[in-house]
Amino acid sequence: MSQITTERPANRLINESSPYLRQHAGNPVDWYPWSDTAVQKARQEDKPLLLSIGYSTCHWCHVMADESFSDPATAAIMNRDFVCVKVDREERPDLDTVFVNAVTAMTGSAGWPLHVFLEPQTLNPFFGGTYFPPQSRLGMASWTELLERITAAWQSPDDREKLGNTARAVEVFLEERLGSKRPESVPAGSVVSLIDKATATFTQKYDTEKGGFGKAPKFPMPSILHFLLAFAHAKGPEAETAGKMAIHTLQSMASGGIYDQIGGGFHRYSTDGNWHLPHFEKMLYDNAQLVSVLVDAYRLTNNPALLRVAEETADYILRDMVHPDGGFYSAEDADSPLPEDPSKHAEGAFYVWTTDEINGLLDPVAAQLVTRRFGIRPEGNVAGDPHGEFTGKNVLFQALSNDVLADVMKMQPSEADDLLAESVKSMMAHRETRPRPHLDDKIITAWNGLMISGLAKLYQVSSKYQYLAAAEKAARFMLENLVNENGDNVKQLNRIWRAGISRIPGLAEDYAFLAQGLLDLYEARFDVKWLDAAIEMTETMVSLFLDAETGSVYQTREGHDPHLRFRVREEIDNVLPAPGSILAGNLIRLHRYKKRGKYIAVAEKIVQSVVPLINQHPAAAPVLLAAAMALEKD
Repeated sequence: MSQITTERPANRLINESSPYLRQHAGNPVDWYPWSDTAVQKARQEDKPLLLSIGYSTCHWCHVMADESFSDPATAAIMNRDFVCVKVDREERPDLDTVFVNAVTAMTGSAGWPLHVFLEPQTLNPFFGGTYFPPQSRLGMASWTELLERITAAWQSPDDREKLGNTARAVEVFLEERLGSKRPESVPAGSVVSLIDKATATFTQKYDTEKGGFGKAPKFPMPSILHFLLAFAHAKGPEAETAGKMAIHTLQSMASGGIYDQIGGGFHRYSTDGNWHLPHFEKMLYDNAQLVSVLVDAYRLTNNPALLRVAEETADYILRDMVHPDGGFYSAEDADSPLPEDPSKHAEGAFYVWTTDEINGLLDPVAAQLVTRRFGIRPEGNVAGDPHGEFTGKNVLFQALSNDVLADVMKMQPSEADDLLAESVKSMMAHRETRPRPHLDDKIITAWNGLMISGLAKLYQVSSKYQYLAAAEKAARFMLENLVNENGDNVKQLNRIWRAGISRIPGLAEDYAFLAQGLLDLYEARFDVKWLDAAIEMTETMVSLFLDAETGSVYQTREGHDPHLRFRVREEIDNVLPAPGSILAGNLIRLHRYKKRGKYIAVAEKIVQSVVPLINQHPAAAPVLLAAAMALEKD
């Protein structure tokens, strides 16, 4: 993993607090943060901006940093021909949204690290991509070849005109996709039919054997699971299939390698269709949402196994991802130092096991039990490993259920359960001696709101006080450290806290997710101070981010960034719900407590504003559709 070095003078990213930006402070690339200084330099020197977007726990970001950005010869080309800008996508999801959509429009796909080339005067993108290797391979241009081709085109009047045409076309697309231009609305009555269309879409995409939606790679997608469980709860027996899809998916994930079988918590996604080989980073927002969804699933089924996974996931967060004062950290890296040589890093090194480790740690009976339970093999259990990264390594999954395991081991079920628990405890203690993955210790308001929700809901079904205490401590931390008052005595949020510094004006998701967390905390034991804080935060959000005429909810407040040509409107419920979807749900819940008609009116307008999108793409906004179901009751 790329780290700050002292072999050369640090670039200007050393002055940033973002762990991701600071990881690149030792590069020979003359990186700028996103700033007016960088934009003005590009304009004065008539050079394209080379915008590189990533985050600190991103595996391929580390790879490209080590291969290309740490190479002096490559850096010399970048410094000569471009003004190079680094952005942490977790600090600026608004910028990330714009340029992910731009690259997707130009190439058909996007991911991280994201690289976009911008005209200096307009800041419109004219080319982009993700990872580029240091040498050409498999038809993929090398990073230096790409840089040289773009420089040659930029310096040719005819080719520069073509680049400008591309940039203008992308600008039009972005304005239509993310800005204020929008199709005509449709009648309110169509929302009910859209719920049925969305359910049919998810049913069609559903993997009946392994759970989840679509083919590899498979993501947890809590937004979809939330909708299916809400649909099952609202509609009862007629929605039995929806509930079963959600439950089966959660059970399949919990038994797979995407779930940390030793320490609890979910990894980012599965690279295969069986939930076996994960991308090993652990994100707060995934685990927070999955705790909430698991609680909802438990309420529907009373299945104690679902509650156990929710508790183990929450216990992981409280053990490894919490600041002493109460806020929750953002993520743990996919890569970690090799136990045998900590100077080298590999993906999943902290989590994988060999048979020699198991046999050396446990007595023969326990080792046999663990080997059978978790599908451990001497040659390794990762099939289809193209780079040989996991040869001889095992990603643990539940190869045998508890009952089958006891039968195979010729034990009583209680005896097998006790031995398994003791063995896992020993494995956990051994694993803690390994060097841990890098921790991104910034505290993000929105993601903390999601975790507060999960813990508060978990307390309601488990009655375990540690979850409520942690949720309340985090809420106090956020309100004390991430809130500031403007000149009109209106309390506004900041997005990021790290090392005692609170900064970056809060985005719509920060207000929406934290208000939702405060509402869930209020419902845990009806302490009115959390309800009052949720009301204040929601009304501030409406004043800052809602277009009252159209019902659109923008990511940023007016004037957030003078270099963005329009305010970003994001309506899709993806790995994170759209802020408008959560706002609509919050307003409906607040109406039930305060009986304020304006709350329902705004919620209805938000729902109607997204109906044209859902008409075109029925599966685009499942969390909003869950709010629409709640509207039917009010």
